[in-house]
Order: sequence, then C-alpha cells, then structure tokens
Amino acid sequence: MSQPLQQLLAIMARLRDPQNGCPWDKEQTYQTIVPYTLEEAYEVADAIAREDYAELKDELGDLLFQVVFYAQIAKEEGRFDFDDCAAAINDKLIRRHPHVFADMNLASSKAVLQNWEAIKTTERTASGKTSVLDNIPLAMPALSRAYKLQKRCAQVGFDWPDVQGAWDKVQEEIQEVAELPAGAAELEEELGDLMFALVNVVRKQGFDPEKVMRQANQKFERRFRQVEQALIQQGSSPAQSTLDQMELLWLEVKRQEKQS
Repeated sequence: MSQPLQQLLAIMARLRDPQNGCPWDKEQTYQTIVPYTLEEAYEVADAIAREDYAELKDELGDLLFQVVFYAQIAKEEGRFDFDDCAAAINDKLIRRHPHVFADMNLASSKAVLQNWEAIKTTERTASGKTSVLDNIPLAMPALSRAYKLQKRCAQVGFDWPDVQGAWDKVQEEIQEVAELPAGAAELEEELGDLMFALVNVVRKQGFDPEKVMRQANQKFERRFRQVEQALIQQGSSPAQSTLDQMELLWLEVKRQEKQS
C-alpha cells in the first residue's frame, strides 16, 4: 500500500477516534454519509464535463475519502475494512475480464459488454436473486434507473425491435397526456409514463439519457446566462423584462451559437 493511502487511512481512523477524534466525524453513520457521497460523485462528473483536470484530481480525492469513511465505520463494527473492499473489486475485475486474465477470446467492446452482463446474471442467480431487475439501486437518479431497467429487460428480449416502436409509444403517451384536463388525478402518472417512454427512444438511439439531459441543462444554462448578460448591457434584468424581450434575445443567442 502506498504511503499517501496509508496516511489517509490513518487520518480517517484518527478522525473517528472515540476519545480524541472529531465530534462531527464520530457522529456519522453509513446513512448520514450517503448525501455527501452522491454530491462528491456529481462534482467528479462536473469536473470531467468542464475538462478541469486539476480540479478532477481534488474531486477524486474527495470521493476516495467517502470510500475510506464507509470502510472505517465497517472496520469499527467488525464487518470488513478497506483492504477487504480492494480485494473484492480485484476479484470481481479478474472474474469479469476472462478475455484478459483467462483464455476467453472477445474481439469487440460489444462482445465484452455482453459477456460482462452474462457473468453478472450468473452472479445474481448464484446469490439467490432471480429477477432480471434485481440489484438496480433505488437511489439511482430516476433517468439513469429508467435506462437501466429498460436495458435489463432488453437483454431478455422485452424490447421494441427498433426505434420506431419506441417513438410510436411516445406519441401514444403524448396523446394520453394531451387529452387529460389540467389538474386531473392521473396527470402526474401519465407524465411519468411519457418520460419513461422518451428514455426508451434515447436508449434505442444509443445514448445515455442522464448524459443527454445533463448536456441539455448545460446548454440551457449557458444560453440563459447570455440572455442575462445582454439584458444587463441594456440596463435591465430578467425580472424587469417581458417574455417577448427575453425570447428575442434567446433566439439571437441561438443564432450566434449556430454561426460559431
């Protein structure tokens, strides 16, 4: 084990020391750390999206600290420690890469992913989990979980044969939503069905819906900030402007982006 990693584990143990540790760190549990873990994972993704690799180094360190934190709590409870976590992922990576660590021949990324999923299915069955949908975390972002549910079902043939079937389902769901009056009790459910169907289209087109939505968010934010700046230059602000005024600036921002 490297010296910096040994030091990190020692720091974590000191922070949790019952007598001389940090009061806040000593109070934490698996459950209370989860929000920080999710936040750190998103900050890693954000640094990558912005291609800020200096910040990425720091964010990956923060994320590693989360792993060390969980492992320290588990060690205190006599469940496992950091070395056990490392050993578990080592075993898993070797087991799921027989084309690298054994004599299986897999010539393409597609074949590798298919074999990976087949191994995972075998592992789920061996552990007593029989449903195709087992082990898909409830805490995943909703778009990502919808994507994962659909992918799992597609592996056993429960899927549209092509993207047109998925598009037809979206049109069907749009019609069902459009026919509902405002405030209808089932409107929320039908909107959920529509979003789920649209995730299917995104998946069938070969994209990750979480990534697609994240890019759309970034584009909207970038354009609206430019609208704000244009209004400031005019001595105004969004709160002082009409929708028509902001829409004209929005269209201008879009036009300039396309030209560039």
